[in-house]
Formats: sequence, C-alpha cells, structure tokens
Amino acid sequence: MKAIIVGGGIGGLTTALMLRARGIGCELFEQSDSIRELGVGINTLPHAIRELAGLGLLQALDDVAIRTHDLYYLNRHGQEVWRESRGIDAGHDVPQFSIHRGRLQSVIHRAVEERLGHDAIHTGCRLGAFTQDEGGVTAYFFDRTGAHTRTERGDILVGADGIHSRVRETLFPNEGPPCWNGLMLWRGARDWPAFLDGRSMIVAGGLNAKVVVYPIAEGSSPASRLTNWAVLVKVGEGNAPPPRREDWSRPGRREELMPHVARFSVPHVAVPNLIAATSEFYEYPCCDRDPLPYWSSGRVTLLGDAAHPMYPVGSNGASQAILDARCLADALARSEHPRQALMAYEQKRLPMTADIVRANRRGGPEGVIDAVEQLAPDGFDDIEKVLSYSQREAIVRGYASKAGFAAVPGLAAVRA
Repeated sequence: MKAIIVGGGIGGLTTALMLRARGIGCELFEQSDSIRELGVGINTLPHAIRELAGLGLLQALDDVAIRTHDLYYLNRHGQEVWRESRGIDAGHDVPQFSIHRGRLQSVIHRAVEERLGHDAIHTGCRLGAFTQDEGGVTAYFFDRTGAHTRTERGDILVGADGIHSRVRETLFPNEGPPCWNGLMLWRGARDWPAFLDGRSMIVAGGLNAKVVVYPIAEGSSPASRLTNWAVLVKVGEGNAPPPRREDWSRPGRREELMPHVARFSVPHVAVPNLIAATSEFYEYPCCDRDPLPYWSSGRVTLLGDAAHPMYPVGSNGASQAILDARCLADALARSEHPRQALMAYEQKRLPMTADIVRANRRGGPEGVIDAVEQLAPDGFDDIEKVLSYSQREAIVRGYASKAGFAAVPGLAAVRA
C-alpha cells in the first residue's frame, strides 16, 4: 500500500512516521519550497506526546521544549480562578510540552527524513487536482508558477493541508471561507527572565479578551527562558467575513496592540514590558470551520486542520492532528481494504473532534474564566463565593475528558 500525503505540517509529517512504523509506504508533498521552523509557541498535551514518545521522539522533544508544570487561570485583574498541575505532575506517564511550533515540526521532520529518506518528501508541490478509480488515486502537482511538475499514483490520498485545504475544497466545493469569530490573535516570543518556577503557563482573561504567557525553551542564561506570549481580543463581529487570506500571519502593529494589553493585570511577569521588548510579532485572525458530515470519500480523507480547524483554546490543535495520524495508521494496518480503513478512521475521530471544535467556540476549559468574570466583572474577595470549587472543576474537567487528556483524579487540581 502507498499513501499520498498532502501537507508537510505536524499532522502530515506525523502521519508519515505512523505509516512507516506499520510498514505502509507513503510520500509527502508540501507546497512550500522548504519545510521551515515557522510560528511561535504551542502546547502539546500528554495524550499526543505519548504517541510521539511511541515513535521514539521523547528525548528529542525534551531537548528543545519545556515540561509544563503548572497552569494558572486568572481573571483580567490577575486574580486566580483555577490552578492545576500538568503532564507528569498531574499523574500522566509523559509530559505536557510547551514548545516552539517550528521546533516540534523540525523534530518530526528530521525523523521522517532519517526513516523514510529525503526522497519521500517533495517540496514546491502544490496540489492542483486528484482523481480516483477502483484501483487507486492519482494526484497532480504544480509549482508556484502553475506549471505541472509531478503526477503521483497511490492507494489513498490524505489531505493534511491545513485550514485552507485544497483537498477539503475539492470534496466540499461550496463550503466557502473559514468562520471568523471576530477575535484577533497577536503572538510573539522573546528571551525573558523566568517567572514562577520557569515551567508555568498563565492564561489571564476570558474568551473575548485574554493574555497568555509561558516559556517554550531554555533562554540565553539559566535565569531566562524563551517566553511565548499571546493576546487575544475581540475586534469585530462574529458574523463578519474573515480577513483576506493574504492578511493571515502578517506582522503586528504595536500601536494597535498595546492599548489592549493595558486592560490586563498579570502578576509574576511584566507582560507590557515583555511585549514592548519583542522586536517582531504577528497577528492572526481566529478562524475555524463548521464540523463536516464526513471526511472520507472513496480513497481520499482529511486530517488535522484540514479536517477540524479549531479556535486556539485548550491547547488542542496540534495534539488532535497527532491523534488523527495514529488512528489513521492503525485503521490502515488492520483493514483489508483502504476504503474500509478510511471509514473506520472517520467514525472514530470525526465525532470527537467535532465536539472539541464546538467546545472551543464556547471557550474550552478557559470558559471557567468567562464564568467567573460574568459573575464578578470587577474582581472578587473570595472565589468560592463567586463560583464553587466543584463548579469550576466541572468546567475544566469536562473539557479534559471530552478532549481525551483527563489526568489522574486527585493529582491535577490545586486549591487556591
């Protein structure tokens, strides 16, 4: 069997490794001219790290990431709403990693090159079209000028080509652009003095206005860390069309961002100073897509952001793509026919990820901050009088269970 993988991001690269581990051939096609370390910080959850550890990547990840220890949820005044341990400290057998997205992708990319060979990855190949018949799938690739460069034949085609997926567009030609909820996200990273224990993550503010800050790598000195920051603010109406595609991931403007930053008080780290010291940062419109009725059509299926793009709450985007890759590879290894495998994969993964997409629209686990801010917009003297521990726990734990990374009972939560 041979799989054609469209997209060289985290999902596509992990799929290649998972297939290789099960003796299934594949080739990967990426439209960019090279696979580079792009982006800023993300969190990868233990259920996904467990899959990467099973591929022998744990030490390589440990070398370039931070093992997340504590997660703090604060209101915009800096008061603690919820705090819990993460990863191994929460009872998991593997860590949660805070990591630069490009470094995570680079670790997986190097493993693909080592195990499958350089010839298995083709860059500068933009999918133009594909056809399928009873015997397989034929994909046609083009360069940036529109010139045909390659025709590839395989048993299945996996669309792991992101929120603007060409494969998804072909399967659902009338879907239209991504859904924008009016939120804009500014993100950057800077070498900065370590705060708290040097392994903690802070989320301050609810869905319509929040600041997130956490370390993603060792810094230039033992007392510093490469520190990721993000500011998420509602700047438009949810029913407005999203920004133009060419405006995605554009350099941010400090004069637009800093007035929003002034709305927050974050203890332990001087966020305004951190942002002011960041020479270059980017802005992204927060978009997702409505869950699909199906992912697979014959010998073609979707994976990762092509299948279930979601709002960036709950640290779930990359993690769910990794889980997709494991599930798809297992289904292909077990099934007698590729179509049977793709249906089994879809039946297992589509309902769960659809639930996560919908939950993220409501704020995900960070919805506990929204609940407290709605009841006490000016802050509080006693959190228990605003929302009890059990009520807060139900919001956070309910999401963790839905997303598949619930920790061992009794170890995760820390009472304020």
